[in-house]
Amino acid sequence: MSEASAAVTAASTEKISTSTWVALAAMGLAVFAIANDFTAMNVVLPAIEKELDTDLARVQWVVSGYALVFGVLIVPGGRLADMFGRVKILSIGGLIFALFSLLGGLAPNVYLLIAARCLMGVGAAMMWPAILGLMYALLPESKAGLAGGLVIGIAGIGNAVGPVLAGALAEIDWRYIFFLNVPIALAAVVVTRLAVHVENPRVSEGIDYPGTALLAVSLIALLGAMTFAPTIGWTTGVLLSLAVSAVFMLLFAFRERIAGEGALIPPDVMANRNFMWACMAVLAMSATFFATLLYLPQFFQKILGEGTLSAGLMLLPFVATFALASFAETWLLNRVGMKAVISTGAVCIFLGPFLYVLLLRQGGGYAELIPGMVLMGIGVGLFYSSVTTAALTSLDPSKSSLAGGLVYMFQIAGGAVGLGITTAIFLFASRSEISSAASDIGVTLTSTEVSDVHGVLAGTETSQQLIAQSPSQATQLTEVVSDAFTTGMRWAFAFDALLAFIGVVIAVTKVGGPLSKFGRDVAKAEPSPTGAEPSAN
Repeated sequence: MSEASAAVTAASTEKISTSTWVALAAMGLAVFAIANDFTAMNVVLPAIEKELDTDLARVQWVVSGYALVFGVLIVPGGRLADMFGRVKILSIGGLIFALFSLLGGLAPNVYLLIAARCLMGVGAAMMWPAILGLMYALLPESKAGLAGGLVIGIAGIGNAVGPVLAGALAEIDWRYIFFLNVPIALAAVVVTRLAVHVENPRVSEGIDYPGTALLAVSLIALLGAMTFAPTIGWTTGVLLSLAVSAVFMLLFAFRERIAGEGALIPPDVMANRNFMWACMAVLAMSATFFATLLYLPQFFQKILGEGTLSAGLMLLPFVATFALASFAETWLLNRVGMKAVISTGAVCIFLGPFLYVLLLRQGGGYAELIPGMVLMGIGVGLFYSSVTTAALTSLDPSKSSLAGGLVYMFQIAGGAVGLGITTAIFLFASRSEISSAASDIGVTLTSTEVSDVHGVLAGTETSQQLIAQSPSQATQLTEVVSDAFTTGMRWAFAFDALLAFIGVVIAVTKVGGPLSKFGRDVAKAEPSPTGAEPSAN
């Protein structure tokens, strides 16, 4: 028997033990919970808005806070796992995730809920890279490729099931979405500690704590300004927040230049134009993905009057095509090439919000949103995995784990910031419409009252008290707010379409090689390596 035949025979006889399967299952559940939390909360934001008597500007931080913290900390989280051990970091991250999920479910107001969600992001950012590394370490070398496939598949299921599962749980109480995370995270910690007896070699490479802190402060200051500007205007405080964001971003750039290989984004990675162009394309596309998950469930519940479960089910044209396109992505890579798949996905992501703006009018319904949802699903399913492959294959294989984390950081942190700007545009447009239309029916509202009356669609206590002051115009005022919501949503998606168009230009001209490669790079197309992302596959 030849050496090659012997190797194949040996590989085929390698078996995965029962304890390994148990550990993989427990960690898979944790991946499901982390990925599920990116999509689930969007469906229940109107219920949270009503119960906690808050507004969309604040409640969107329930999504943005988790995503932003996760995105910024995923690279440091991976380095912590390499430095101190994956099992240890998974355990600490899992306990943090479970604890603050519990506290989030018990939160009496929106501020404590946002704080809990941000700290859940810390736990998730520690768990995710540790789980991926442990899965690779647990599996025999011949089956190591299963690890990436398991993470991708389970995360995709979590993304797709999230809105429906959250909608069903919210029919009882939205807080059960948080409580469900607790046993899952604890099971992952306990089972992993009992069943996993392999450990990664420790590395001495440090973490760029200053760079991480500077980036986090810059992005949080920017989001803070975008949150309050629509309500209080461009006050000194808002402008100061924008200035802080700009200064800290400049300091972050300076820090990265002097930090060398210990930087959050190492200089050799930053100098690789192919990699950075891929990250820029991801950055431009991600606001649209986040906005679709936030605003469509809002529209279904506030304008169409659907419940949380129905709102989750109504997202199926998006999540179903997203799942199908994800499964088809590797097959297409091998037939039409990476350049074609990336470009097609990018164009579909642009066409999604473009169709929302084009087809949705005041008084419009569900049918007008379906074409955009289908194209968005196809685009997200094709684009993110293939662009990650393009990014990772542009670097040395030794950098693949770091590169995967960086691409994901651009996706999640960029999506969170993009969503904040999108929401600011939505609020500016809708509140201007409310103020003008309310005046036309004889109701004069202060800027604070305009902000408060916006909550009438969610049924907040403050908005109901305000409506009660003008009982004769109550129905008309509700219609005004409803029309303003649709107007604001169209303006918001117009901004996202513009961002996505910039992403299309970058993807078509700069990512995956020159245009001459379109449809001709089939032989170089490879399945996506490590670094799977919960919100892309």
